[in-house]
Amino acid sequence: MLEEFTPSPYWRWNAGCTDAARLREETQALGYRGSYATARDHLRPFRSGTTAPEPVPAPPTVRPVAGWIIRNPRTLEPGEEHQLKEHQLKAILARCPHRNTVHGHVRAFARMMRPRRGDRLTDWMATVLAADLPEPHSFATGLRRDRHAVTAGLTLPWSSGPVGGHINRIEMLKRQMYGRANPDLLRTRVLLAD
Repeated sequence: MLEEFTPSPYWRWNAGCTDAARLREETQALGYRGSYATARDHLRPFRSGTTAPEPVPAPPTVRPVAGWIIRNPRTLEPGEEHQLKEHQLKAILARCPHRNTVHGHVRAFARMMRPRRGDRLTDWMATVLAADLPEPHSFATGLRRDRHAVTAGLTLPWSSGPVGGHINRIEMLKRQMYGRANPDLLRTRVLLAD
């Protein structure tokens, strides 16, 4: 629990305040709700040395890293936070060549999708299948099953989104009837729902 508030105790410890009760009071003002024993146990390793080590930042979780990979870099706001995220992503990708390969496949798919270049889909799928990484491989295999529809979706300007919304609404009405009504009643409810 104290990990969220460690920058203040580390700084105070290195400044000379080594009293666990006082540090607990200061962190309580920041929102810490733990006991004195937890604060004391957290500071116990520092008692053998003269200064507390600098806190190690927590590694990013899977969700933000996936967001950094999927997001268009041009939509990120310039600034220090953006540079930090870009630096962290480069460090993560440098540690594992498989992640770097997946990142390249995601970027290539985005470059194909945004300007609607469905004619590149077959080449992209061949490249992904040749890399033989599990996640992109299963995605490409799924696309291959319905290749003509995916190519049309990546090429044509029309969308079936409104139709999907209507189907979702009709399915909701069917669920509300608990399967007790016949198609005539469903038709009436759909027409009256509008």
